[in-house]
Amino acid sequence: LDAHKQAFDEGRMTRNVDASGYPASLNVLVDGVPDAKSADKRKIYFLRRIPRDPMSSDAASPPEQTWGLRSYDSDADDPREGRDVFDVYSKSAGVALNRVPYRQW
Repeated sequence: LDAHKQAFDEGRMTRNVDASGYPASLNVLVDGVPDAKSADKRKIYFLRRIPRDPMSSDAASPPEQTWGLRSYDSDADDPREGRDVFDVYSKSAGVALNRVPYRQW
């Protein structure tokens, strides 16, 4: 997520005026984006694959659906999905040994 934002800030991808610079979905990190600074418009890739949330017990869902998504416009205390993916969090109801829910890590 941060590498995508950095590439955006460096002008390596087409910018929209109202864009935050964070990807629209986790799949963008795997699918790549055209490199605006490359003469042949090669793609910039950020991940080989999306990892599964290690705390998720949902083995049937695709890895990108095991994560909770937080948009740039939402509060850390009340994460919500939106136009972009600023952060991810565990959707697991589990609690760590230090009694902090995985969702709050």
